[in-house]
Amino acid sequence: MLARMISRNSAQTLRFVRRGQPVAVGNVAPERTLLEVLREDLHLTATKEGCGEGDCGACTVVLGEAVDGQLRYRAVNSCIRLAHSVDGMAVITAEDLAAENGELHPAQEAMVQCHGSQCGFCTPGFVMSLFGMYQNSGGGQGITREQAQADLSGNLCRCTGYRPILDAAEKMGSLPLPAGCGVDEAATLAALKALQSRQNGDENYLRPTTLAALLQQRAKFPKAQVVAGCTDVGLWVTKLHQRFERVLDVTAARELQRVENYPHHIAIGAAVSLTDAFAALVAERPQLQTFSQRFAGLPVRNAGTLGGNVANGSPIGDAMPLLIALGASVVLMRWKKTVAGGEIAHRELRLEDLYTGYRTNVMRADELLCWIKVPRPGAPSPQPSPASGRGSQTMRSANEGKSPPLPLAGEGGGEGREFMRVYKISKRFDDDISAVCLAVQMTLNDGVVQQVSIGTGGVAATPARARQTEAALLGHRWNADTVMAATAALRAEFQPISDMRASAAYRQTVLGNLLQRFWLESQGMNTINLDSLNAATLEALA
Repeated sequence: MLARMISRNSAQTLRFVRRGQPVAVGNVAPERTLLEVLREDLHLTATKEGCGEGDCGACTVVLGEAVDGQLRYRAVNSCIRLAHSVDGMAVITAEDLAAENGELHPAQEAMVQCHGSQCGFCTPGFVMSLFGMYQNSGGGQGITREQAQADLSGNLCRCTGYRPILDAAEKMGSLPLPAGCGVDEAATLAALKALQSRQNGDENYLRPTTLAALLQQRAKFPKAQVVAGCTDVGLWVTKLHQRFERVLDVTAARELQRVENYPHHIAIGAAVSLTDAFAALVAERPQLQTFSQRFAGLPVRNAGTLGGNVANGSPIGDAMPLLIALGASVVLMRWKKTVAGGEIAHRELRLEDLYTGYRTNVMRADELLCWIKVPRPGAPSPQPSPASGRGSQTMRSANEGKSPPLPLAGEGGGEGREFMRVYKISKRFDDDISAVCLAVQMTLNDGVVQQVSIGTGGVAATPARARQTEAALLGHRWNADTVMAATAALRAEFQPISDMRASAAYRQTVLGNLLQRFWLESQGMNTINLDSLNAATLEALA
C-alpha cells in the first residue's frame, strides 16, 4: 500500500495526440496502463478490457509516431501498455475512425458487410487491427488472406469464427474512404511536432531520448523498474498488482532504436520492436518467417522488444533459443564516472552466458542490455565454451555474403552451407507460449558436422545451449546413426519440469523428436514443417 501511495502522490502528466489535437492527462502514476487512462480518465469505453494480459486483443489501439515526416502506425494492446510509454505519440481508438456524420471507416464497414461480429465485445479490437493493416498497406490494397491471418493472430473471437473477419480484411481495400474518416495526418503530425520534449529530471516515469542520458538515469536510480515494450511488466501490474515508485523506459533512446548492418553481423538495439527485429532476422534468413509470426500476436510484437525479451530471460521465451543457435552475443552498458565527468563502459558476452538462474543474470545494478549482435549467414557460431567461460567475449570472424538455405541431402550435400531451423511446440498455433522450443544451426564439410549450435527453451530454468548434444554431433558424419545418438544425448541433457503446458516426460520426448525432424528436413522432407501450411489449409482444419 505504501508503494502505491508513493506512486500516486508523485504522478506526472501524460501528453499525447488524439484526433489531431493534443491531450494532457494529469496525475498519471508510473504503473497505470493506457487502457486505464482511456476508459477511466477519458471515458473512451469502446476500447474493451478482456483478458488483461495482452492475449485476447479486445483492448487493441493503434499508435502513431512521426518517422521521417510521416506517420508510422502500430496496433498494440492497451491493457498491458504503461500509459507514459505513449507520451509524445498519437493514440487512435475505435471511437476515432468514423466520420462525424456517422459514416464508417472501411475497416468498420467491411466488418458490417461481411457479418464479422456477433456479441461485439471483441469487435473494437479487431477493427483497430484491421485499421492498422489498412494504414500500413496504403488503404487496404493487396492484403492476402495469409497476411490477414498472421496480422490478426493477436485478436481472439468466441462467436463468429474467423472466416467472416478474414473476409473483411480482404474486402476493406475495395471500399471507399468517406470524408472525415480515420486520421488527419497533417494535423496529427503538426500536433506531434508541437509537443514539447520532456526533460526527465527526477520524474517517476523516465524515458530518456539518448543512450548517455539513459545510462546516467540507470546509474542514478538502480532500483527503478526497467521497461521496454511492457509486454511482461504489464502483466505484473494487471495480474500481480505490482506498483513501481519509479520506471525507466529504454525505448526513446535514439541510438537503441536502430538495426545496424556490419559486414559480419547485424546489431539490434534494445529499443527495436520485435516486429522490426524479426524483419531484420528474416531478411537474412527467410526460413525464419513462419517462426517470426508465431512469436506472440502482432500487437505484442509491435510493442515488445527483442532486447526486453532477452533481458527478461524467461525459460519459455522463444527468442533466446533462436539467438543462441545463431551465435548471438549481448552488449551490456553502464555509465562510468571519470575525472572528465563520465563515459559509457561496455562488455560483451555470449547470450547463453548472460543467465545465472531462473530470471537472474550477470548484469550489474547499473547496467543495461543495449545491443544484440547476430552473426550474418556464413559466420560460424561459437562452439561450446568451458563452464567458466562467462565474461567478456568477442564475436568470431565471419565470411561475408549470404547463402540460401539448402537441404543437406545425403551425407555430402549442402557443403559449407548453413542449414538452420527453429521449432515451437505450443497448444495453440497462434499467439501462444511454448511448451518446448528448439533451434538448430549446422554446417557440413564432406558429410561431417563441421559446426553446430543448438538452443533450447522450456526444458531448464533458463534458455540454454545444448552443449552435450553439440559435442555428440560435432566431428561426426551426418547420418541416421549420429542423429540417433544425438537424440538420446539431447533427451538426457535436460531435466524439465511438469507444469500447465506440458509434462516433463512430454518435453523430453518432444525435444528428441524435434532433432529427428531436423534430420528429416535436412534430407529434403520439408513438407513435415509448418512452413508448408497456408491460411487456407489451416482454416479448413479449424
